[in-house]
Amino acid sequence: MEEKKNALKAYLVIGAMLLISLLYAGAHQYYMYINVYIWFGIAYGMMLQYGRFCFASASRDLFAAGVPRMAVGILVALIFFSFIQALLMATGMSTFHAAPSGWHTLISGCIFGVGMVLAGGCASGSLYKIGEGNGTSILSIMGISFGQAIFVIAGGPFTKMVPQSWIDSAASKAAWLPQDKVNSWFDYFMTGYIFDLHGFQLSDLEPFASLPGVSKYFVGDMLVNAIIPALLLMVVIYAAYMRKGFIKKRERENKKNPGAALPVSGLGVHFDGLWAMITASKRTTLMGVLIGITAGLHIFVMKGMQNKFGIENFGELLIRLGHTGDVGTFGKVFDPGYWYITTQEAQFAGWVMEKVGINVRDSVFFGVINGLPELWRNPALWMSIGIIFGAMILSLVQGEFKFKIPSGELIVWGLGGGLLMGIGSRPGLGCNIGAFFIGAAGGNPGGWLFGLGMVTGAFFGVKFFNWWTDRKMAKEMAAF
Repeated sequence: MEEKKNALKAYLVIGAMLLISLLYAGAHQYYMYINVYIWFGIAYGMMLQYGRFCFASASRDLFAAGVPRMAVGILVALIFFSFIQALLMATGMSTFHAAPSGWHTLISGCIFGVGMVLAGGCASGSLYKIGEGNGTSILSIMGISFGQAIFVIAGGPFTKMVPQSWIDSAASKAAWLPQDKVNSWFDYFMTGYIFDLHGFQLSDLEPFASLPGVSKYFVGDMLVNAIIPALLLMVVIYAAYMRKGFIKKRERENKKNPGAALPVSGLGVHFDGLWAMITASKRTTLMGVLIGITAGLHIFVMKGMQNKFGIENFGELLIRLGHTGDVGTFGKVFDPGYWYITTQEAQFAGWVMEKVGINVRDSVFFGVINGLPELWRNPALWMSIGIIFGAMILSLVQGEFKFKIPSGELIVWGLGGGLLMGIGSRPGLGCNIGAFFIGAAGGNPGGWLFGLGMVTGAFFGVKFFNWWTDRKMAKEMAAF
């Protein structure tokens, strides 16, 4: 009986999403652009939920329990996506753009890594866990959303700490940058520092740039920047967490069955061990492959939509429809063209803050770069909503949906971890998806820099969480 109720609920969610899509399609052909984001979001949500894909879980499982399943699945997804991204670059069908990286990338990754461990979910993990009914993840996303929105407009004492070089650099751009929008420390960070940097892919640099034809994308971006580092990380994970256990397992099998004579030394043994680690959870590995392929297909379809309408950004369509108040000074809205999380959540919080009378448009983040569209005209936000409902559909079908109201420490961890993720994602220009996964697979070395910071922060986050838990248990035992 319960299974039938859950199935009915899943059908109702699917029906609601179909109805929304039909309403958009009937309103104007331009809104098909939003529909693409919706349904790719649903696909991501279903795959994330089925594979239990979460960067926070990967870090916690690895550092706290020595279980590499999730970390390996993420690297598998990255490898597959890197191939498709290189193929898209080669055919001119990619929407990927490399973000500038530097010291801010590493520091931001550390802050984000601590936050995702404390919250119990990364940016993408928190979204799909909302679809499972996890109340702590709702608080986490609220922390990410409002943490960013407040962070990017914060002035006062923060502005006084801005380096003079940033102020001078921002002022030098007066010919094209509206100076009345440069008010907060983050405004100066963006206009006086980030705008002076240049994001690049490895294929842009020598010797890869001189390779014949389109081979630079497959050699520089895919092989050197993505596949080799991912494989090396798998080797490191195997050596640190799986090698001894795999050899001991073989020794036990040889004792039980002397005729088996399984080798316990040599390079071949370690290749077997690596393969066993990769295939330890077929469910996670399979979803890694599918997520990588889907992320690439998403880029292909978005580029096709842009070519169809003759645009580079959804803001151009909003202007054609007369919604000029939705876009920023540059006539654009946040429209990444690929899987991305956090900026659209900041726009959601900015929209709420504006509705209650807080001026957020006098900022570079909202007023110049990303715009502040109405929620129902925000394409990337619909992708996040799609992730939630995609995960909800599958969790209902599998009988895994259960609404859990957070209490006590979970409220603090959810909000606090979310705030740290929001703070880390803004100077880092993305999160575990946009700054790390998409960037590293797309040929941007800065993606690995954010990933290094994220893993470092997650390591210390796990250590802190374990210390806190042990301390709490010790107190409870003493009281008992």
